[in-house]
Amino acid sequence: MTPEEEAEYRRRQKSRNLVLGGLLLFFVVLFYAITIVRMGD
Repeated sequence: MTPEEEAEYRRRQKSRNLVLGGLLLFFVVLFYAITIVRMGD
């Protein structure tokens, strides 16, 4: 791989990791909210 290709690969990998991290955080917050609502019933 050329240095440019490697940099592009790392950039794409970083953005993919950020998206996956955001989705994981979203699901954690969602399950937390559902748990709080169900405890209130």
